[in-house]
Amino acid sequence: MILAPRAPADDKRGMTDADPEDPFLEAGRLLFAGPWDFLTAAPTIETLPPMRGIEIALAGRSNVGKSSLVNALTGRKALARTSVTPGRTQELIFFGVGPQLTLVDMPGYGFAKAPKEKVEAWTRTIRDYLRGRVNLARVFVLIDSRHGLKPVDTDILDLLDKAAVSYAVVLTKADQVKPTDFAARVEETEAKIRRRPAAYPHVFPTSSETGAGLPALRAAVARLIAERA
Repeated sequence: MILAPRAPADDKRGMTDADPEDPFLEAGRLLFAGPWDFLTAAPTIETLPPMRGIEIALAGRSNVGKSSLVNALTGRKALARTSVTPGRTQELIFFGVGPQLTLVDMPGYGFAKAPKEKVEAWTRTIRDYLRGRVNLARVFVLIDSRHGLKPVDTDILDLLDKAAVSYAVVLTKADQVKPTDFAARVEETEAKIRRRPAAYPHVFPTSSETGAGLPALRAAVARLIAERA
C-alpha cells in the first residue's frame, strides 16, 4: 500500500514548506541533486520505454508550468524544454536519475492547438499509460494557483479516480498570488479533492521561480521510493 506523505507545515504567509522533521527531506534533496538525464519521448503506447524503478508523472493544463517544475526540482535550467506556445509537448517525455526513479512529463491538456484527431490520439495514449503502467507510483496534477481547479482538470481527476491511480495536486506559480488569496486557494482546492478516492488530501504549493515548496515535494517522492522498496 502506498502511504500518503506527511502534510507539509504551514508558514505565516499561507504558503507551505517541508516539515523540518520529515525523515525524507534529506533523501529527497540528494535524490533530485543526482545526475538527471533525458531518456526518451514516446508519442504512442507502443513506443514507451521499458519499465524501471518507479515512475512519477506530471499532468496539467498547457502552460501550467510542468517543464519549469521539472527543471526546478532537478536544479537543471534546461532539462525539460519550456515553451510559451500552448500544447507544444505532444509526447510522454521521460527523464531519469539512476535506475530508481523516472519523471514523466505528460502532454498538456486544455489548450492544445492541434486537429481534433490528434488531440483524441493523445488522450487515448494518456489513458492507456495511466491504466497500464504498473510502476507508476503517483501522478502529480499541476494546477495554476492563479486560477484554481477548472472543469478540464476535474475530467483528469475523474479519470485518475476511476483508474485507481494515486495522485496529488500541486499548485504552481504560488509567487504570483497574494498571500491571503493563496491561502484561500489552498483551502478551496483541498476542499474539492478531499472526498476523491485516489487523491492525497493535501495540496503541494510550489513556485519554480523562488523554489518555495520544492523540498516538500522532493521529500514526498523520496518517501514513495522507500515505500516501494
